[in-house]
Amino acid sequence: MIKIENLSKSFGEIKAVHDLSFQVREGELFAFLGINGAGKSTTINIICGQLSKDTGSVLIDGIPLEKNPADTKGKLGVVFQKSVLDQALSVYDNLQSRAALYGISGKEFKERLSELASLLDFQDLLKRPVGKLSGGQRRKIDIARALLHHPKILILDEPTTGLDPQTRKLLWNVIEKIRKEEGMTVLLTTHYMEEAADADYVVIIDGGRLIAEGTPLELKNTYAGDFLTLYGAKEEDVKTLEVPYETIRNGYRIQVPHTAAATQLILQHPEIFEDYELTKGKMDDVFLAATGKKLEGGQEE
Repeated sequence: MIKIENLSKSFGEIKAVHDLSFQVREGELFAFLGINGAGKSTTINIICGQLSKDTGSVLIDGIPLEKNPADTKGKLGVVFQKSVLDQALSVYDNLQSRAALYGISGKEFKERLSELASLLDFQDLLKRPVGKLSGGQRRKIDIARALLHHPKILILDEPTTGLDPQTRKLLWNVIEKIRKEEGMTVLLTTHYMEEAADADYVVIIDGGRLIAEGTPLELKNTYAGDFLTLYGAKEEDVKTLEVPYETIRNGYRIQVPHTAAATQLILQHPEIFEDYELTKGKMDDVFLAATGKKLEGGQEE
């Protein structure tokens, strides 16, 4: 659904995006990760037609972005980091004016509004000014605005930052429901690694360049390895394994390069591994290993 090849964009001496290439397949949840200033928002703004590229190509559903901008943009629904809703208008008026831009009005609009209000649970907010809503309530309306016209691609730029767990769960349930029922493609930027871990495919960029890509499992196997947690063992026994370890509450944590290495260690020392747990590394470990940096919250300039 999205194909980017050799994309570059500079602002004076600053190269925000440099020779970037990746593909987003139809119907998948695609996570686009990078620290603040890595080039994520610049890339998204180019995809949305808000910024012009310097070089490279951007195809949306097989069509070059510049060939038919209006039609291409009509396939996108975008939830930006900062809300673009009119604070003075009511929720109803905000969504009605947005729908009108897509030629959705009258009975069609009311039916779509009712459907989204039910899904996102904001039926009782329709008459309230957006400026009077809480952050979580406003985010629901942001997402409803992006979904009004049944987009083929939904772009979510840090959509759940600062939201309470209940609202985050609701929003993701709605997005997953629509993605499965309508085959909608979702491009996500986030600093919540549990959201990235649920993606079908992940691309990590740093300094505007692609650093790593793959499924979460592929990235974990490549960059994070596995972890063996030993419980009830004596430290002198753990030392005999001759592998790096760290002391944690109630046990010891050993990093191994892959599952096969863990299996071999267990078979060689069954007397030590009476109570243990084998886990994959986390996406936080992947990001740190790939970039040398921690992914933290905040807004990209």
